Amino acid sequence: MLKQHLQFKLSQKLSPQQIQLMKLIQLPTQAFEQRLKQELEENPALEGGKEESLNDLDSDFDNSSDDYDDNETINTDDINVDEYLSDDEIPEYRTQANNYSSDDEEKTMPYAAGTSFTQHLISQLNTYRLTDEERDIAEFLVGSVDESGYIRREISDIMDDLAFTQNVYTTEEAITKVLKIVHQLDPAGVGARSLQECLSIQLHRKDKTADTELATAIIDKAFDQFTKKHYKKLIQKFNITEEQLKGAISEIEHLNPKPGGSYAGNNRIVEHVVPDFAIKIVDGELELTLNGRNAPELHVSSAYNNMLKGYKDSKEKSKSQKDAVMFIKQKLDAAKWFIEAIKQRQQTLFVTMSAIMHYQEEYFLTGDERNLKPMILKDIADEISMDVSTVSRVANSKYVDTPYGTKLIKEFFSESMKNDQGEDVSTREIKKILETVIEEENKKKPLTDETLASILKEKGYPIARRTVAKYREQLDIPVARLRKKI
Repeated sequence: MLKQHLQFKLSQKLSPQQIQLMKLIQLPTQAFEQRLKQELEENPALEGGKEESLNDLDSDFDNSSDDYDDNETINTDDINVDEYLSDDEIPEYRTQANNYSSDDEEKTMPYAAGTSFTQHLISQLNTYRLTDEERDIAEFLVGSVDESGYIRREISDIMDDLAFTQNVYTTEEAITKVLKIVHQLDPAGVGARSLQECLSIQLHRKDKTADTELATAIIDKAFDQFTKKHYKKLIQKFNITEEQLKGAISEIEHLNPKPGGSYAGNNRIVEHVVPDFAIKIVDGELELTLNGRNAPELHVSSAYNNMLKGYKDSKEKSKSQKDAVMFIKQKLDAAKWFIEAIKQRQQTLFVTMSAIMHYQEEYFLTGDERNLKPMILKDIADEISMDVSTVSRVANSKYVDTPYGTKLIKEFFSESMKNDQGEDVSTREIKKILETVIEEENKKKPLTDETLASILKEKGYPIARRTVAKYREQLDIPVARLRKKI
């Protein structure tokens, strides 16, 4: 049976402008500059840099006019051209905010041109006498080397790929023979298929000494026992003293486990972090500045201003003129919204970071991670009366330059845990103490997680062994057995 009824309900919808603003807030400085460049290319009504003419369009517009439907038909008769024209000598959007450094300069990062890692290896092949088939195989093998310097593929897979992609039909024996030539290339260890093979290649190329010969034997014949640090078994197996084992281990520790990383010109993509904020200590007080690249000078095109003036002064409005004014209005609205959105972005970034800075004032004044207070997104959101998601967007993608290095803002957030005094302390504080205790331990007898839990309890942090294990893993510290040294 069909029924008809009316229902009223309240719902919250984000306008396209609000969604775009959220996306702008999330962008770090370099990505923001790309977005700015894109907007300047797409909207001819928006111009960057200082404006020559003072007859600008005023950007101080009523925000309520932004809430129009994209599908709304614009009636040109209703357009009040005067709203878009202004005789103000200094429009509001041209005034500079004081929350970023005035001496910021736009600096470009120079890149050195060089040969790639692959090209570097191929050029070395020219010093070997190879048949055409061997040359094809060698170049294919070199092309299979990853950025760490390894070939992480089976010989059988390489043989199949040579047949299908290079039309080279060969055998596993022929590939293995050419692979040995690749192993002779620099840097030593390149083209290895495993860490064991990589270390072995490097040791075989070293000058023969008692230490290198023992190290080679350990890597070739007892690699598993070495990685598990079963030192007593190694002493028994090779019938050596502890001092001899120390010498061999020292040789191994000086090898390069990632030979590809040692080549400076391997043209890998390097991410250059541009701090979005800077915190300085001036006369014992914290001073926050926003990177000036986040506050570009923008204005509306004077050409569009003149077009609107021409439309206003003309006595007869033709259809083509009306169509042009409709286009101009859309572009002007978009330009004015974008200028306003950038100002809101600046304000949001500055207010959020300022709240974080004052919340963690003790840490920023001392640089001691043990002074980091427990802080979650909601703490800052409540402080600045903004949504948690907005704070998250700022924290997850922005960096701040501090007297103690450049830090990702989300690193200042941590959960709380109560100490034996019943006070809330940051889990970062506990991790720092745990890290210090492990650094100072006797490496001949590393502390187990249970012992670490007991030590932390004595220091006033009653946490369970499994929690210690979790924090240790988060700090990328191995278990006690793997921290052992002789």
